[in-house]
Amino acid sequence: MAALASVFIVLTLSLLINRIATVALTLTGLSQQAAQFQARSAFTGAGFTTNEAEQVVNHPVRRRIIMWLMLLGNAGIVTTISSLLLTFTNIGESESWVFRALLLAVGLLVLWALATSAWIDRYLSRLIRRALRQWTHLNIRDYASLLHLSGEYTVTELVVQASDWVADRKLKMLELREEGILVLGIRRANGRYVGAPKGDTSIHANDTLLLYGRLSQLSELDERRADLLGERSHHQAVAEQKRMLEEQDREEAADREGEKPREKR
Repeated sequence: MAALASVFIVLTLSLLINRIATVALTLTGLSQQAAQFQARSAFTGAGFTTNEAEQVVNHPVRRRIIMWLMLLGNAGIVTTISSLLLTFTNIGESESWVFRALLLAVGLLVLWALATSAWIDRYLSRLIRRALRQWTHLNIRDYASLLHLSGEYTVTELVVQASDWVADRKLKMLELREEGILVLGIRRANGRYVGAPKGDTSIHANDTLLLYGRLSQLSELDERRADLLGERSHHQAVAEQKRMLEEQDREEAADREGEKPREKR
């Protein structure tokens, strides 16, 4: 029975590792679907050749994540096979292989139900995302090379939860532009993509927003909740953005003054 228990432990850890790797890859700029596919391919050793695979190889952080997945995947597969062999070879006189096979089937069904649960996936991904953002530095995105981003500005994805400040509101009500945040697109829960959304476009729970702005502001927006504190954070962000714009105007005015040709005496 100890061997059977080790099978479930290894499978549970494998699912958790895949989930962590998927979230980590999305933090580097890969889409959710591409990150999930690459994580599973690397962990199982399938090694599919796709355009996303080239993006992984050419990205230092993604390449390191995939390398660890391949190492852990090989160890996990070997351990699982060994444990399965021990499960059905070391059977006592009072036990039956049918009973162990039944336990294995029930356990696999439970793990499958947990792995495919949208509720568990949503909250586990959010927890992992927070932990990775706090303890790692994975915000190295291909968006930067594509859009020539610099400084604090970046492009990121935000998965909307029902309790979020942006949920169930129209874009024009949010006034995100006043905070210095642009909504480049919205991926609905059913997979439909809304590019360059208008002010009357509504945001719903489980939507994925593609946002452009300062990293610190985007991170704060991701943590903002639909309450009085959230409204206060919005007004503070608007005031901060206004202050930054005024400072930029002063700097540009000074630059223009410095570029004027000096009058000849």
